[in-house]
Amino acid sequence: MVRLFIFLVVVLALGWGFSWLADRPGLISITWQDHLIETSLMVAATAMVALVGAAMLLWWIVGVIWTSPYSVRRYFRARKRDRGYQALSTGLIAAGAGNALLARKMSLRTRGLISADQEPLIHLLEAQAALIEGKHDEARKKFEQMAEDPETRELGLRGLYMEARRLGANEAARQYAEKAVEHAPYLPWAAQATLESRSQSGRWDDAIRLLDQQRMANILEKPQAERWKAVLLTAKANDRLEGDPKGARDDAMAALKLARDLVPAAVIAAKAWLREDNVRKAASTLEGVWKLGPHPEIARAYIRARSGDSTVDRLKRAEKLEAMRPNNVESLLAVAQAALDAQEFKKARAKAEAAARMEAREAVYLLLADIEEAETGDQGRVRHWMAQALRAPRDPAWVADGFVSEKWLPLSPVTGRLDAFEWKAPFDQLEGPVEEGSLAADTAIASLPPVSAVNAEPRAEPRAEPRAEEAPKPILFPVKPAPQEVKPPQKELAVAAKTPTPANVTPKDGKPPENEGEPVPFFGRPPDDPGVKDPDAAQPATRLRLF
Repeated sequence: MVRLFIFLVVVLALGWGFSWLADRPGLISITWQDHLIETSLMVAATAMVALVGAAMLLWWIVGVIWTSPYSVRRYFRARKRDRGYQALSTGLIAAGAGNALLARKMSLRTRGLISADQEPLIHLLEAQAALIEGKHDEARKKFEQMAEDPETRELGLRGLYMEARRLGANEAARQYAEKAVEHAPYLPWAAQATLESRSQSGRWDDAIRLLDQQRMANILEKPQAERWKAVLLTAKANDRLEGDPKGARDDAMAALKLARDLVPAAVIAAKAWLREDNVRKAASTLEGVWKLGPHPEIARAYIRARSGDSTVDRLKRAEKLEAMRPNNVESLLAVAQAALDAQEFKKARAKAEAAARMEAREAVYLLLADIEEAETGDQGRVRHWMAQALRAPRDPAWVADGFVSEKWLPLSPVTGRLDAFEWKAPFDQLEGPVEEGSLAADTAIASLPPVSAVNAEPRAEPRAEPRAEEAPKPILFPVKPAPQEVKPPQKELAVAAKTPTPANVTPKDGKPPENEGEPVPFFGRPPDDPGVKDPDAAQPATRLRLF
């Protein structure tokens, strides 16, 4: 573009010059060795320009002839280089596709066409070909040669790092990653590996410093960098909680500023505030995170903030949490547990049943079993809730890479990944159709009578048949039959003839039971207690399996 502009300027200047001379005619006289030469100014200017052009053309011809041997050599050298680069490109593609034979062939051809000192990618092709062929020792030697060259140092360290990880040499991999970070802190893989290694060794300050460097180099996005920094600050605060509560509090509060919903940071900050006897600050910190997302660890720390509180005071604190986030399962469970500790069974039962209707899971039914045990001691109802807990989905927990932990950890113990733990259910329970004769959990909750109906007319509780895709459930509280009641193996233990048949069970012969229209309350004696058998009574058509 610049050359074109200069050419146009020169052409315009020549045209303007000739135009100026044409407007101002004149004669030029030259006397040389008794010869007089006269010509017009325009002809003289034209001759001068032609003479300069002819000189330039002659100079170019002489230059071409003089440099022709070098030009010929350069032509053949360029052609050879192009063939070498074509072979190098084909070899890299073959290595990426896993074609070891073609990759090795192109590597040898490239070596003959291009010098390895001029093109470092030849080392990469040879290393990749060796890896495909399973010659890892040869590949490591190539990566070591590349690590010594400033142009290919990062590529060689990357290859050595991957080889060390493959062999399980974590310490060597860490050293390669740290060496790469020293020369190129902007490399994502090296920075990530170094960050994880420093975190695993508990060097939180070094990890935070490296994370800040990555953020300044724009390797990480701002939200991701702030989240990881909050996790590192929380881990540092957890280590300093016992020896330096004030420092742990500052780190935890700084983590909460970066990630407001980080539950472990809030719990650690609250514990640090409580170590300083500042209950108000601890409660304020926990309340802020609770409003964003209720969590059982927040509830436990908040309810038991003061060790000298009575159970009634703890119930009031639980109700305060519920007022902040009403119609929430965690709020209802916190109030139900606090009410159970305070022996307020009616409130505990109401909150637990509301939680079961909202989200039926294992902890809800176990809490209902505890309430039943503490209030009535009815083992039949206790077993019923425990059976429902066995079938209910599991409670959320700290899960990372399939590993379930009782407490939050900054790193995954499986892969070493930072901020890997999530609060979720360990696995999803398989959903299946409810079989005929089984009692669904929501039906059991909806049909619960008041506590005063415990002494009403008894009835046998229908037992839920195990689903085909579920594993056999363990038998809870087995009842050993008396020696005189032992039956042959082919017969099943039947309930007494006077025991009414539940409405949701259909007899095998299709005939309705005799007392089908008789209303029977849900609760009575334990569902696995057959009662006293009348030998003179006729056997009913329906037989219910106890287990």
